[in-house]
Amino acid sequence: MTSRSYYTPCGGLPGQDEKHYDPARFTTAYAVIPATCMTDIVTSFLPGWEGCRAWMIARPLSGFAETFSQLIVELAPGGGSDTPEPDAEAEGVIFVTDGTVEVTLDGETRALTPGGYAYLPAGSAWSVANRTEATTSFHWVRKRYQVAPGIPAPEGFFSHDDDLAPIAMPDTNGAWATTRFVDPTDLRHDMHVNIVTFQPGGRIPFAETHVMEHGLYVLQGRARYLLNTDWVEVGPGDFMWLRAFCPQACEQIGDEPFRYLLYKDVNRHAELTL
Repeated sequence: MTSRSYYTPCGGLPGQDEKHYDPARFTTAYAVIPATCMTDIVTSFLPGWEGCRAWMIARPLSGFAETFSQLIVELAPGGGSDTPEPDAEAEGVIFVTDGTVEVTLDGETRALTPGGYAYLPAGSAWSVANRTEATTSFHWVRKRYQVAPGIPAPEGFFSHDDDLAPIAMPDTNGAWATTRFVDPTDLRHDMHVNIVTFQPGGRIPFAETHVMEHGLYVLQGRARYLLNTDWVEVGPGDFMWLRAFCPQACEQIGDEPFRYLLYKDVNRHAELTL
């Protein structure tokens, strides 16, 4: 099995003798938020949550993310929420990167360890808690669920990175593969939150361009990533947002697999009015 790790920010501030300016950037086609930006001074506190702070790395905004919000949530011992989601139409995904997070979904409770995954349907009753004596951390991806005529809403479920075999892209000999938590042909789901892995030497060998908006958080490893017309070197803890149709490509760097948590909107007609 491939050795796995999940980068987790710990806050703090760089020293006055340090300089961390690259590759932070914000354009009309993409943005890069480096791991070095995840400092104490850019965290947010959330209504209805206790013992919590969060790095909000994507949110619906004109000229930026249009379909989703993504937060890196840090819970102190005893922290959590019984009313975490303020929008009854919002679905969510939790992906744990550090510690043990207890998630209760429609009466079922699971203790999720790093690599743990929970899909939270719109309108579901769920809560989250840190019942350990250590700080925990997880990603929380939120999207307004888009109802499709004749298609039922999906049910909630729990999963884990270790429970699923990555599916290799054709003709790559496993160098480029995706861990799919949801069957891509299941039209009930209008978003996917997966893990993409590039083994040493792996790459996207063309400028991939498509209608899906992307959020990419680097869990492990390094790569050169094409964003629109710019090649950017990224590593653990860096976040990339790509607007729909923004060209992208990837070239893995070094001896360690390059893995990222990937959001994309899927399986729905394009809205004809904004």
